[in-house]
Amino acid sequence: MHTEFRVGTSGPGFYPLTAMAADWLPPDADGILTLFVRHTSCSLLVQENADSDVQADLCDWLARLAPRADAKGMGWIRHRAEGPDDMPAHLRAALLPVSLSIPVRAGRMVLGSWQGVFLVEHRDAPHDRRVAAHLS
Repeated sequence: MHTEFRVGTSGPGFYPLTAMAADWLPPDADGILTLFVRHTSCSLLVQENADSDVQADLCDWLARLAPRADAKGMGWIRHRAEGPDDMPAHLRAALLPVSLSIPVRAGRMVLGSWQGVFLVEHRDAPHDRRVAAHLS
């Protein structure tokens, strides 16, 4: 089984995928759900889903690790084809996964109590992101 999820983003942040993926799974499914984001400036992540401060702190941490190309000390960045957030988005995506493997049992993802699946957007502008899903 396979499909593609579309996620509209409006700037950097965590966009939930858990419900979208859960709704797609057949009730009797057992196996591995593989998710793969088809872009180079966003990521996928399993992370805390109960306190949005965790997501905000992670976004702030990523911004500190890879500041915008127009920030002080970032003059070494050559790739600026789509603006000062372009290469830093690629750097952040290089740090986080672009695919996830999640066990599925009896039609449900085997996630921990406080875990959710997220697309992490690293670009400033809105994007229409595509996530390929495969259940095996």
